[in-house]
Amino acid sequence: MAEQRAKRGGRRERLAQRAAKPAVDPCPPGQIGGDYKPLTPEELERVYSTSLELLAKLGMGEVPPQLHADLLAAGAQDNGAGRVVFPPQLVEQAIDQAAKTFVLHGRDDSRSITVGGNAVHFGTGGAAVQTLDMESGVYRPSTLTDLHDFTRLQDTLANVSWFTRCCVATDVPDNYDLDVNTVYALLKNTTKPVATSFTLAEHVAPIVEMLDIAAGGPGEFSKRPFVKAHISPVISPMRYGEDAVDVVYECIRHNIPMSCITAAQAGATAPATLAGFLAQSLAETLASLVMVHAIQPGFPMVFSNWPLVIDLRTGAFSGGSGETAVLNAASAQLSNWLGLPSGVACSMTDAKAIDAQYGAEKGLTSLAAALAGGNLIYESSGMTASLLGVSFEGFVLDDEMHSHTYRALRGIEVSEENLGFEAICAAVLGEGHFLGGQHTLAAMERDYFYPAIADRDEPRTWAEKGGLDAWAQARVRAQEILRTHQPAYLTAEQDRDIRARFKIY
Repeated sequence: MAEQRAKRGGRRERLAQRAAKPAVDPCPPGQIGGDYKPLTPEELERVYSTSLELLAKLGMGEVPPQLHADLLAAGAQDNGAGRVVFPPQLVEQAIDQAAKTFVLHGRDDSRSITVGGNAVHFGTGGAAVQTLDMESGVYRPSTLTDLHDFTRLQDTLANVSWFTRCCVATDVPDNYDLDVNTVYALLKNTTKPVATSFTLAEHVAPIVEMLDIAAGGPGEFSKRPFVKAHISPVISPMRYGEDAVDVVYECIRHNIPMSCITAAQAGATAPATLAGFLAQSLAETLASLVMVHAIQPGFPMVFSNWPLVIDLRTGAFSGGSGETAVLNAASAQLSNWLGLPSGVACSMTDAKAIDAQYGAEKGLTSLAAALAGGNLIYESSGMTASLLGVSFEGFVLDDEMHSHTYRALRGIEVSEENLGFEAICAAVLGEGHFLGGQHTLAAMERDYFYPAIADRDEPRTWAEKGGLDAWAQARVRAQEILRTHQPAYLTAEQDRDIRARFKIY
């Protein structure tokens, strides 16, 4: 028995060592993208000029009264036919004065990230109403417990740089209670930068009171906001949404940075041609930027131009398509060309199972967006079933996929040492191989990523270990994390204070 315990203890130590972060991470988040350019310089100019023309001649409809007044004060014009048009100089002024980089704070400052430039970060998004159950392997309605569990799970995953709720708690029917309990789940289970959405503007102020409790007192949250808002103030094609615009005003009042998301669909709410789609979608996202500029110039806003595609044969959303890959890459290229912090949406597989379709669609779309330099790549972890579903195993698998992507972005460092002239000579004239050499050992962890889920054993060894596929391996890992990772990021006093003021389920 003592011998058995020693063996088990040794295995635990080996597993812990294998799971530990390497001394030198060969592929950390924030790698630089931007080498993939779907659009030529001339094409960038043509798309942009068409967007300016759309805003100058067609403009935006259904402009709420307060925003209407602020836009006109900033230099926009009412065309007398129920639309507000934007002179090109106003749009370019908004671009010039926009925040080019800013920090998305985590409650733990070591987890904060800087958005902008060509640095690439993968994160989450989505509002899945179904969760792929780990026990049954079938979809069921998403619950508040799922949201807490997903938040705990991703808290341990290094390549989820920020966390936006990935599912909707369908067991919380009241919209206010849903907004409150969503934010509570984020506060309780992670200290990364987080994001949420507000159903109505009047939900913002009371939730800021909750955030103040977590931040240390009244007014503290706005000094260092660690939550950003996901808002869709533009409804395609080319009009504002009043409720979302009201939320924008409240978020600016409380210093909550925003992702203003345009999510047109090719062939439905935007042209089916990819170039026409890009022109309209860019115009709509610029309309969000001008809106923010008119309210408070330079307020932190992620320029979240998310081109979405439908299957024109059926009308079904197609998140894993090659068109999605190239459109979101082009969107990132356009945003970065304008010098704006870019947000795109990729890794939105249409697959329902964790299968070959899942891997192919996620790998294709997320790599394209990263290579194009998308600053924040939303929906990139765990999402399935054309954004209707979300998977615990998917989170684990996607985290490993992102490491491979970051390694590809990192590229090849050419230096005197890395070229290895002396090492080649020593191997050729000596033992005839590079195994165990100092040059190899130095490169082993510095230059190579070693996956924990992907299997590299030969077939017989794989079979002897149980012959598990990636889905099963990821399930084991996800279950282990949920069993062992029980964070307490709210103090007992903070938790009591929040529960005394809000209905926490």
